[in-house]
This record gives sequence, structure tokens and C-alpha cells, in this order.
Amino acid sequence: MGHAVTKALLALSGVSKSFGPIEVLHSADIALHPGRVHALIGENGAGKSTMMKILAGYQPPTAGQVLLDGAPVSFASLGEAEAQGISLIHQEFNLAEQLTVEENIFLGAELRRGWFLDKAAMRAKSRELLGRLQCSVNPDRVVSSLSNSDKQMVEIAKALLRDTRVLIMDEPTAVLTRTETAILLDQVRALRDHGTAVLFTSHKLDEVVAIADDLTIMRDGARVWSGQARDLDEHQMAEAMVGREISTLYPPKTATRGARALEVAGFSVPGFASDIAFTLHKGEVLGIAGLIGSGRTETFEGLAGLRPATGDVRINGQTVTIRHPWEALAQGLAYLTEDRKTRGLLLDKGLRENLTLQALHKFSRWFVDQRAEQRALDQAVVDFDIRGSRDVSVGSLSGGNQQKLLFAKTMLSDPEILVIDEPTRGIDIGTKQQMYQFIRDLAAEGRAIIVISSEMQEVIGLSDRILVMRRGRISGELAGDAATEDAIVRLAMGVGQSAPLERTN
Repeated sequence: MGHAVTKALLALSGVSKSFGPIEVLHSADIALHPGRVHALIGENGAGKSTMMKILAGYQPPTAGQVLLDGAPVSFASLGEAEAQGISLIHQEFNLAEQLTVEENIFLGAELRRGWFLDKAAMRAKSRELLGRLQCSVNPDRVVSSLSNSDKQMVEIAKALLRDTRVLIMDEPTAVLTRTETAILLDQVRALRDHGTAVLFTSHKLDEVVAIADDLTIMRDGARVWSGQARDLDEHQMAEAMVGREISTLYPPKTATRGARALEVAGFSVPGFASDIAFTLHKGEVLGIAGLIGSGRTETFEGLAGLRPATGDVRINGQTVTIRHPWEALAQGLAYLTEDRKTRGLLLDKGLRENLTLQALHKFSRWFVDQRAEQRALDQAVVDFDIRGSRDVSVGSLSGGNQQKLLFAKTMLSDPEILVIDEPTRGIDIGTKQQMYQFIRDLAAEGRAIIVISSEMQEVIGLSDRILVMRRGRISGELAGDAATEDAIVRLAMGVGQSAPLERTN
């Protein structure tokens, strides 16, 4: 890197990282300059997280150098890196869940007046920082009671409080709405203009185009492209990430719609949704769109027995009562959660244990047949292209491989009806393409699929029909050429019209 490194605020030069015999980062270079946003992109498992952790003092490199202001430096801990003005905003929230917002923002940096904490000053500063982010959360709120998007804003407020010279942001918009994302990007620009060096990772390439001055692309632990972001468009970025041409992200909609698989009428989830009515056919992908807070997730958690709900539900023409998730599975309905890390997978357990947990009855009578479990895992690895060592805990897998494992776990119960909530949150474009193909293949087999997604292009590209929710109700239905982002937004905000809903009889 030579000349560029000497002028960089923080850099890696020829850095490699090994875990045992496996080298996950191969002689990587990156240079972060003051007053510039540097985007770091690549598929899950490409080495991005390892690079960020080395830059932020979480991990030491196996070989190569970390350079701060052009001089080699070795951080013994995260605290040492923070003392040098380097802050990392984690993809996985680094918050004390049982403390308040204010306590989290000032944790380790408390303000004092004499012997006592200066609560008034900390509260006023917390309100100021949250106000900059246009976040209306009360600083007295306990963090565990917040939504994921509000938790992300608290993480960002923590970074704003410190005298940050280098801000490293790991997927900061993954759980944010479009409006919240726009606010965040404005804050990043303000930090850049103030002279902060920003490292920004995102799987949303339109954000990279919007925010980045410089760009580094990683693949399989090595840098494959580096330069000014304006030199590549989104399509070229995607192809460099996956190492092949991506002609089309979404597979063709070739499934033939069959008989009614699911009929819902007068369905309500107290406090979240009311008077929900729709039909779902075999061989169909039904998209569910709507703004955050529209009741999308809660409606289908109620349908899957994860929340109390009332109403008429018929599967294959027969009225069913579903009060618990295992009753839904017994009726052939499976729900794939949006929160794979805390509700979908046991991160400290292995792949085999996670895969078979939901269908354990298939592998045991008196004792668990571990050889049968291993055969199931062998098949899932092939069918869902799960990559990485099988001997590690699931928490060590990349986000994309965790999502594939969750998909395989859900399909092991062989559901006829599959509800998938945020199928590609936090995964790279190559894995997204695979997930979309999995979903369309299942529809082609005659299964009935519901996809809930915050990404409008994803809903449009995958779905045969789209239901839009607003304030706990279905505000309209779209299909074919009428299914556009503009039409979805209008229905989500209550100002649009759609074709008449296909309701149950």
C-alpha cells in the first residue's frame, strides 16, 4: 500500500488471520482516511468481520501490521483502541439489556459531580444525542424494552458521545427502516465532514453507492478490488463480490397455482392486528409488505401459535385451532423467524443439534439416533449449500450460513405451508440469490409460501401476489405490473388503492 498507508489514519498492511490451521484472512490491506467514508463489502465469510475486529482491537493479526497515523500499533484490548478514538458499532448489539438507554450511552464514560453521578447532565446529553438521530426514545427506558431499530440508534448515540476519530460500522442499517436509514446516512456524512474516518459495511449496495468515497471488495478472505466507489456501479460490485456474473437476482415465477392451502378470515392478534382475511394457494408465493409497526410479523406469529390470536383458520379446507407452534407444525405450517440469532438458532450448539431440534421425534424413540442426525446434516449441507466447518458452534458461522441452517431446520419438518419472515436480512447478495431460488423451488414443488419482507424489491421480485398491511389491517393487494414500489408505499401509508382482495368464502 506504500504511500497511501502513510497518509491513512488507520490501516491494515499485509494482514493475515488464522484460527488454528485455517487462514480466514490472506495478506489484506485497507486504509481509512480522515474525512472519507470507506465501504467494505463482500459475501458472508469473505473476511469483513475479521478485518473490522482487528482494526478495532478485538483480535490481533496473525501476520502483518495495524498502522495508526502511519506507525505500527498493537492494541491489547478493545479499550486501548477506544482510547485512541476508534469505535466499533456492532452488527450484534453490544448493549446491557437491563440498563437504561442513558446508562448504556454513558457506560464506562459516566459524568460525575463530586462523588456522585451527574444524572441531570447525562440525561440532557442523552436527549441531545438521540435528538440528532431523530430518535424519540426516553433515556429512562430499559434497553430490553426497545425495538431493534431503537437499539441500533442507542449504539450510534454511544459512538457519537465519544471523541471518535475512526468509526467502524458493521451492518448498521440491517434493522432500520428506510426513514431511519436516511437519518443514519446523514449522520455518517456529518461525521465525515467533521473529519472522522468511517468504515461502513452493508449488504445493501444502493447504500454503498449513496455514502461511500472509497471501496474495498473482499472475497474468500482476500481483497479483490480497491479504489474509489464511484468507479463501480451496483452490478459491478455484486459481480466482484461473488466472482461470477449475476444476470438476474430473482428466479422466474414458474410455479402453477393450485388448490387453496390456507384460508384466513376474521383473524385478530390483540394489540397488533384485526380482521385479517386472505387466501394462500399451493404453488404460490404470497408477499407481505408494510411499514415497521404495521403488524406484519405479529399477525403471522399469531397464525403460527407464537402469540394469542382468534379467528377462522382453514388448512386444506379443514378448520384448525393453533395455539402453540407445535400445533402449527402438526398441521403442516412452519414459521421461519426474522430473528435467527435469538429465536431461531442455539448459537452455542453445533450444526447437528440445531438442525434436528424442531423435528427431534424423527430421530429418537428412547435415545437420539446421532448417526441418523448426522446423515440428515450431510443432506442439508448439500441441499442448502451450508459452508464452513461442521465441528464449530453455530455462532461461529457467517450470517448467510446461519440463515441456510435455519432454513434447513425448518424444512426438516416437511411443512406444506411455510411462513418466512425477512428471509435475507443481513446476508450477502450471492446468498440472497440462493435463498430466492430455494423459495421458488419450494413453490414449484407445490408448497404454499408466505414471505414477509421490509425490502420492497424483494417482495416484488419473489411474490406472485402481495398483501400490504397498515396499522394492523390489510390495506390492499397487488399483483403483476401493478406491484410497484410506489403502489406499495401508497397502500402502506393509506393513500393508495388496489384490486379487490381475494377473500375466503
